Amino acid sequence: MTNQTDVIIIGGGAAGLMCAIEAGKRGRSVAVLDHASRIGRKISISGGGRCNFTNLHATPENYFSEQSNFCKSALARYTPMDFVELLTQHRVAYHEKKLGQLFCNDSAEQIVDLLLEECRAAQVEIHLNCEIRSIHKGINFQVETNRGDFTSSSLVIATGGLSFPKLGATDFGYRLARQFDLKLTPPRPGLVPLTLSQENLASYIQLSGVSLSVKVGYRGKKFSESILFTHRGVSGPAILQISSCMKQHDFIEIDLLPGLDAGAWLLKHQSEPIDLPTLLARQLPRRFAEVWCKLNAPVQSMNHCKSKQLLEIGTLLNHWLLPIHGTEGYTKAEVTLGGIDTRELSSKTLETRKVPGLYFVGEVVDVTGWLGGFNFQWAWASGYAAGQFV
Repeated sequence: MTNQTDVIIIGGGAAGLMCAIEAGKRGRSVAVLDHASRIGRKISISGGGRCNFTNLHATPENYFSEQSNFCKSALARYTPMDFVELLTQHRVAYHEKKLGQLFCNDSAEQIVDLLLEECRAAQVEIHLNCEIRSIHKGINFQVETNRGDFTSSSLVIATGGLSFPKLGATDFGYRLARQFDLKLTPPRPGLVPLTLSQENLASYIQLSGVSLSVKVGYRGKKFSESILFTHRGVSGPAILQISSCMKQHDFIEIDLLPGLDAGAWLLKHQSEPIDLPTLLARQLPRRFAEVWCKLNAPVQSMNHCKSKQLLEIGTLLNHWLLPIHGTEGYTKAEVTLGGIDTRELSSKTLETRKVPGLYFVGEVVDVTGWLGGFNFQWAWASGYAAGQFV
């Protein structure tokens, strides 16, 4: 027997559920199909289990896409305060952690519960453990699954990207795009720790576990946050942010003393009878200062250094170039960059231009946010936008 509905949504994550809720509110019959055994697993683990569900400062400038203006329409029609209002209605307590990042006070499960309550109110049907076997387009879409066949006039793909493969992430959305002859921006890991070459790792492995606040830059993009040295390279918020800017192995520039003219500061202490690591330990972790100086500035006591030498070291401290070998891949990536080429979609409706009734929302689309709740905001906004038209 075939299940006939107005809308089929494949993927029960943030974008898919938001789209289902909005379509259901319009009186559309909606079926959400998800291959997992429970809904919203990525929501549940996000933000250390408290879900960084949006960012108060979300603007189009906080997103990466080959078409930078594409996300403007959806973000303008569903704002962070719109989602905050939804939390208020469901009496979910939240707080701002830093930089506009909003988290649940208690548990990310509250977000999942909220979405499921809204789905029930909108009479959305959710089918779990539902594996898609084939999709065809005639007058309507026909979706064959292990849980029976479904047909609808609108089909929404909200299957996410390739990050978190342990949670069941697949390339389903990309494969379906190719089936319907839609272009893709090549996917790659985003918000991901970076690795060093074996040669450089041998030099810095002893810093594993050391964290420091810096400014990291790459080709004009700069992020002021902490970095963390790991047994494979570097991580931490600033590194995750800058990783999304990089498409190839390259150097990142690190200002180790942001807000401080390191050369002038060194000259100020030129007369002191102490070594450089001891001086730098006033601003940086001692272990880092010792290793960094050994590799980059093996000098004698400060009061034996020439001014020119200290200015050169100062420049290095403010503009340290660290060669990056690669990333830790999708297993450690928080998001997937790239995806469905946005030129294939309407920015107003998220519907494909080539295939009427076919929509793509959320992470599967070539729109990727910064770290800090921006990707959830894109999920809510794109799901909401499509939900008005499916």
